[in-house]
Amino acid sequence: MIMKNNLLIVHGGGPTAVINSSLYGVITEALKSDRIDKIYGAIGGSEAILKEKFLDLSKTGKDKLDLLLATPGSAIGSSRYALEQKDYERMVDIFKRNNIKYVLFNGGNGTMDTCGRVSKICKGDDIYVVGIPKTIDNDISIIDHAPGYASAANFIAVTTAEIGQDVKSLPIHVCVIEAMGRNAGWITAASALARKNKKDAPHLIYLPERIFDEEEFLEDVKALYDELGGVVVAVSEGLKNKEGESIVPPIFKSDRAVYYGDVSSHLANLVVKRLGIKARNEKPGISGRASIALQSSVDREEAILVGAEAVKAVLEQNTGVMVAINRVLGDKYQIKTGLLPIEEVMLHERILPDEFINERGNDVTQEFIDWCKPLIGDKINTFISFKDIQ
Repeated sequence: MIMKNNLLIVHGGGPTAVINSSLYGVITEALKSDRIDKIYGAIGGSEAILKEKFLDLSKTGKDKLDLLLATPGSAIGSSRYALEQKDYERMVDIFKRNNIKYVLFNGGNGTMDTCGRVSKICKGDDIYVVGIPKTIDNDISIIDHAPGYASAANFIAVTTAEIGQDVKSLPIHVCVIEAMGRNAGWITAASALARKNKKDAPHLIYLPERIFDEEEFLEDVKALYDELGGVVVAVSEGLKNKEGESIVPPIFKSDRAVYYGDVSSHLANLVVKRLGIKARNEKPGISGRASIALQSSVDREEAILVGAEAVKAVLEQNTGVMVAINRVLGDKYQIKTGLLPIEEVMLHERILPDEFINERGNDVTQEFIDWCKPLIGDKINTFISFKDIQ
């Protein structure tokens, strides 16, 4: 008789449009195994482990499971709970008491750090711990990209295209769109996919990987305004000056974090004050990670895949590893999965490489567009403008 054990899935950090798709992949793959009894979801992230707030998902009907693929946020909750060493040390007993042999952590850099620490604590106790990559910021190192990013990229591209069409219709002002990503500009860069023609929005893109120069920014905006009338600028929330500080001052500080004002609002005000041009700002914020309407089909399928691969990995008694997405070189977009030692990704941030940013630092290159475009899957809206064909 085969001994059955339980599996636990934990979500960490900010949700994405496809984190529930990875959960779907975990549950459907785990249901196939005769070595898994209960499939527990930690209800509320890593803190839920300490509180033993586990829900058995193995009895969930297919109709409800399918809803995971079209549900934003995290169906089992998440957290940014700061674990201490004593918390990690309690986990082995908690896992054993609940007959949990397999543990999966789905999250970004911070969650992978937690995953690595838990795997070390559990080493030698017949408990296997594997990470599932997740982040809209796409800043997990080594892998080609992480589930969650493509949907956020699709959202910012479509949003920029729609705003661009509005500004083109009444070309009297500058619109500054702010995207999430404090240290890595992957989401902001994806706004470039909105372009169908040379003069389409976004007309300028500013990323945190480059020092932001206000004078160059104003010079670029003025030149484009004189040419086009209406200008759309995509910026990252993490723009920094030559001193390495945010271009907007902090508005609140706590022991764990510093909160800054809106970069887009600051830059729109700068355009009005210095150039005398009407300007406004847009900050979609978390709507970019919560939009199921603009979920990338490629993102969804890859999220399901990494969830399933994580289950296979723990059943094969792999531990202290993360499922990786690697791109296969060739004319057609293809990926393959693998396993990476968790130490290689714990708290390591991946930023845009130099070849993805133009020389002036106000746009991306064709290399980035070629890299990013296959991740979107569905086509961005194509609009008609009779102005363009007169």
